[in-house]
Amino acid sequence: MALLELDDLTKRYGGIVAVDHVTMRIDAGEVRAVIGPNGAGKTSLFHLITGVVKATEGSVRFADQDVSALPAHVRCQRGMSRTFQLTSLFPEMSARDNTRLAAQAREGKRWLPLGGSGVFHGAAQRGDAALERLGLTHVADRPAGLLSHGDQRLLEVAMALAQQPRLLLLDEPTQGLSVEETAQAVEVLASLFASAGLTVLLVEHDMEVVFRLAHKITVLHRGSVIADGDPETVKADESVQNAYLGGFA
Repeated sequence: MALLELDDLTKRYGGIVAVDHVTMRIDAGEVRAVIGPNGAGKTSLFHLITGVVKATEGSVRFADQDVSALPAHVRCQRGMSRTFQLTSLFPEMSARDNTRLAAQAREGKRWLPLGGSGVFHGAAQRGDAALERLGLTHVADRPAGLLSHGDQRLLEVAMALAQQPRLLLLDEPTQGLSVEETAQAVEVLASLFASAGLTVLLVEHDMEVVFRLAHKITVLHRGSVIADGDPETVKADESVQNAYLGGFA
């Protein structure tokens, strides 16, 4: 059953077409990677899915409902959660408080004068559970700004996970990591995806990471889909090699 369906999704900025009639279907439990060269429209596609920007044409259906007109915070409350290409944390707050605040943000009743303590308690439990899932319990009380870059990237994933999403969108989760940090992050993410049964949409530039984590891959070039399928099929596609892999198999 499809959890996310994109139909002719398009975004134009004047004469520039950032996303060009993208149609995609992501089933529940699937890990899908979106790849492509710089400027292919990957992050723009994320913005359209999550409601950060409004589409020029096309539609976004999530959990069998059209969410195209809904703002980003409502889509989050419906079950979408994402990370960003540039790390977005509260650096002076502890890692624990970052995850708890993220969990609290999804609660529609978080500002009610009565029953607020229950909301805060539930958010604390979800935040702590997310830290444990990402292997960050040992740094839970450290300020986020003092964590290593690798732990900061994982903390951002933990913040998204604390919202208990139905769809987790990760935008370049290994960007800026060393080889060792990337390997560690991939092992943590692979374990998370396998154990939690998450539906994941992943933008990633590191092809080894993509082939390690993704069930299916969609390739964008100049805003359009040029290939779609399992990793081996996409890897062997000549148009993908020319557009993204430099012509090398």
